[in-house]
Amino acid sequence: MTDHHAAATADAAATAAATANAAGHLSAARAADAADPLAAFRTRFAGIDDGTSDVVAYLDGNSLGRPTRAGIDRIQRFLVEGWGGRLIRGWDEQWMELPFTIGDSLADTVLGAAHGQAFIGDSTTVLLYKLARAAVDARPGRSEIVIDTDNFPTDRYVVDGIARERGLTLRWIEADTEAGVTPEQVAEAVGPQTALVLLSHVSYRSGFLADVPAITRIAHDAGALVLWDLCHSAGSVPMKLDAWGVDLAVGCTYKYLNGGPGSPAFGYVRADLQQELTQPIQGWMGVADVFRMGPEFEPAAGVRRFVSGTPAIVGMLAMQDTIAMIAECGIEAVRAKSVALTEFAISLSDDLLSPLGVTVASPRDPERRGGHVTVNHPAMQDVTALLWERDVIPDFRDPNGLRIGLSPLSTSFEETYRGVAAIRDALRDLAHD
Repeated sequence: MTDHHAAATADAAATAAATANAAGHLSAARAADAADPLAAFRTRFAGIDDGTSDVVAYLDGNSLGRPTRAGIDRIQRFLVEGWGGRLIRGWDEQWMELPFTIGDSLADTVLGAAHGQAFIGDSTTVLLYKLARAAVDARPGRSEIVIDTDNFPTDRYVVDGIARERGLTLRWIEADTEAGVTPEQVAEAVGPQTALVLLSHVSYRSGFLADVPAITRIAHDAGALVLWDLCHSAGSVPMKLDAWGVDLAVGCTYKYLNGGPGSPAFGYVRADLQQELTQPIQGWMGVADVFRMGPEFEPAAGVRRFVSGTPAIVGMLAMQDTIAMIAECGIEAVRAKSVALTEFAISLSDDLLSPLGVTVASPRDPERRGGHVTVNHPAMQDVTALLWERDVIPDFRDPNGLRIGLSPLSTSFEETYRGVAAIRDALRDLAHD
C-alpha cells in the first residue's frame, strides 16, 4: 500500500470512528433528554423551537439567561395595565413592596432563608459596596479585608476602593484559577485584624464551588463578618444561608434567574445584623416613613434600610417567573440536572476535545463544581469568535478559557452535545487555516 493510500485509509478510519462516536454521543444525549424530568420546562423559554432564533447551542446561561415566555408576557402586560393603567397609584398598590415580596420568594426557593432578610436592590456592584462598607464599619479597630486574587473583578475593585476610603489593608489569598479558595487558605489568612472576608460561592472562571459553611465558621471564629457573592450559584446550586450562618450575600438575577440584561441584584442581610449595620448610601426609600420626607435619615427597622433609591420595578419583573419555576420543581432537582449536564459536558470534552489539546479547567468532582465547565486551549478566543458566527454561543475568559454555561431549566443534553461538537469543529477548522 502506498503512503498516499495509507494516509487516505487512516483518514477514512478516523472519520468513521468520529462519526461512530458522534452517533453514540448524540444517542446518549437524546436518551438523557427523554428521561429528564425537567425537560418540559425548556418549552417555557423564548427562542427555543419557536422559529424566532437561529441559535444552534446556547452555552452562556451562566452569564445571561434566556427570557421566559411568561416573563415577556408579564412585562408587556405591566406596560399596558400596570404602568399604563394604574400610573402612580401602582406604588401604593404593589410596587413599593415588590423588592421585598420578590426577596422573600427568592429566600424560599433559592437562598434557604427566612423572610425579611432578602431584597431586590441596585446593581451587583452597588450592593457589594453597600454591604461591604457596612461590614467593615461594624468592625471598628480591625484593619484588613480578605479576598482572593481570582475573585470577579467587581468584587476586587469594590474592596480596593473601600480599603482606600477607610485606611484598610487588603489581604490576598492566592487562588488557583482552575480551582478556588479552600477553608485551609482562609484559616491562614484571617486573624484578629480581619474585618471582612469577601468570596464567591462559585468561581466565575473555573466553576469551583466553595465550602460556604466551613469558611463562614472559620471567619466567625476570627471575629470577622463574611460577604458571599452568589452571582454564579443563585438559581443553580442549593443554599442554606440561615443554617450556614451567612452574614451577608449579594447575587445577580440575570444569569440562572433570567431577569434580563442588567436586571437588579439581590441582597441578603441576616436578621440579627440588620439593626447593627449602617448602610453607607442613605436614600429616601430606606427610611422608616418613606413619605414623611423628614429632615434627617431615620432608617427603617428591617431589611428595607438597605434600599437606597427608587426600585427598578420594570427590571425586576421577569425574574419572578423563573423563581416560580424553581419553586415548582425544587432547587434540588435543578441541581441534579445541573450536575448531570456538567458531567456530560466533561465527558464530551474528554472524548471530543482532549485529542485536540483541550484541558478541563473546572473541578471534576461535582461536589466541588457549580453550573458551568471551563475548557482551556490557546486558541479559545478565536474559537469563541468563530462559534458566535456559527450561532453557537459560549463565552471566553482570559487567558485561554472557554466557558460552557449550562442552565438546567432551559438547556438540553442534545444542545450540550451540539455545542461541544461545534467547539471541536471550530478547533479543527482553525488548525487547518
